[in-house]
Amino acid sequence: MKNKYVITAVTVILGLGLMFVTSKVFHKDTRDSIKVGFVYNADTATAYTQNFFRARTELENTFGDKVEIFEKFNLGEVDSVCEEAMEYFIEKGCKLIFAISYGHGNICKKMAQKYPDVQFCHFTGDLATTEPILPNYHTAMGTIHEGRYVCGIIAGMKLQEMILQGKISRNQAKVGYVAAFNYAEVISGYTAFFLGVQSIVPESQMIVRYTNTWSNYNIEKKTAEELIEDGCVIISQHSDTAGPATACEEASVKKGKTVFSIGYNQSMTDVAPTTSLVSCRINWTPYMVGATEALLKGKKIESVVKSPYKSCDSAAGFDKGWIEIVGLNQHILPEGTIEEMEKNIKLFKNDSLTVFKGNYVGVNPFDENDTWDLRTPFPECAERSAPSFCYVLRDVIEVRE
Repeated sequence: MKNKYVITAVTVILGLGLMFVTSKVFHKDTRDSIKVGFVYNADTATAYTQNFFRARTELENTFGDKVEIFEKFNLGEVDSVCEEAMEYFIEKGCKLIFAISYGHGNICKKMAQKYPDVQFCHFTGDLATTEPILPNYHTAMGTIHEGRYVCGIIAGMKLQEMILQGKISRNQAKVGYVAAFNYAEVISGYTAFFLGVQSIVPESQMIVRYTNTWSNYNIEKKTAEELIEDGCVIISQHSDTAGPATACEEASVKKGKTVFSIGYNQSMTDVAPTTSLVSCRINWTPYMVGATEALLKGKKIESVVKSPYKSCDSAAGFDKGWIEIVGLNQHILPEGTIEEMEKNIKLFKNDSLTVFKGNYVGVNPFDENDTWDLRTPFPECAERSAPSFCYVLRDVIEVRE
């Protein structure tokens, strides 16, 4: 009987001990609330920043008083300025910091090394897989090439309609692209758009002009006007203002030209009601909510947002709501456009559509000896969230400085 009591007592003690250890292991990092800092390179006057601010508002709506937001706008991409902002957030007790611009990468990673107990999430970046690998430095981006491809399909449907109506001939099926900078993310984007166009109108060609700025309304508008003078009848963009859409609307209404626009980051129908066809954008809300939820629950961020990578990097597309089509202007869309769009979005959701493939050869603009024959499909975002397709397609895409 004595042994029985001893065994019972030991069992109870072990049980209590196990409960204590389990509590310490699995709940030591849970939080009732969290302070979150936002580093913005611009302000909500730009559509790019507005998209992040929209997600930040959803974050606050989701968690209520569990989240306290700190933010600083118009910091640009100067390391010292961003570092000062991050130091301020950390002094205020922020344990999660979101940096929204590609140029914030180096300082964000430096700060992650300095403050290992703070989680730094850098959007559109590509440093999570480079040494030093840090468990508290994260990158994320939506697979926007999917959205651009779908917008290209819509542009192709409009080109096809114009051809059938006799407004343009097949050799006039030319699209233009207002591109910010000459690097992989932009090249990947305009190539995805063009391949969407070509899936409908194989004879189409494209002219690309760089602005060398992300957010200059006058330069972007002027660049679009030059593309219209080049003979482009549809203008798309990877830039932050409504300048290109405004140029198309004015060319159509004031000069009687046949031209339409495809936007980015925002609907352009307010400034181009008769010429804006559609826009696409990345929805940052799922990642921000997931990252915040992870810290509140004491979990790794990538375990909550379900990253496809082994590193502290995350990506998703139409399948998880990270990519959105906005500003569909049904008044000017050709018949059958919505059905074609929905069909291809469904293919993306089922992982049944590869964008970068076809009878094309691409040349790296930084190394002419580096080429890619797209008869072997290029697996965009297979290894990281940041786009890596960096090849200009021969004969069908012309880059004009």
